[in-house]
Amino acid sequence: QVHLVESGGGLVQAGGSLRLSCAASGSTFGISYTAWYRQGSGERELVAGITDRGTTNYLDSVKGRFTISRDNAKNTVSLQMNSLKPEDTAVYYCSAVRFLGSYWGQGTQVTVSS
Repeated sequence: QVHLVESGGGLVQAGGSLRLSCAASGSTFGISYTAWYRQGSGERELVAGITDRGTTNYLDSVKGRFTISRDNAKNTVSLQMNSLKPEDTAVYYCSAVRFLGSYWGQGTQVTVSS
């Protein structure tokens, strides 16, 4: 079992920045992919992901503004969010894939005001 806990969400004005953090515990060995998803008024969407090799992928609308990173020693994955827009408002979820299992945190709210 992999346990994920998100933190760092909050209220920020448009153009501001936030840094989200996801702490993983439990059976963290073997995690091949870690990602941030978000769910606003619509369906949940992939925001950014990073493989165990460090390869990243981003939602087009956040590319250039968000940066995902991971620290294997600390078992954390972070999402640096810059130039935030109101449309970035959502609950952000950390996820991880380990072998055949997928795991989710409980989410952290990000609200961007105009």
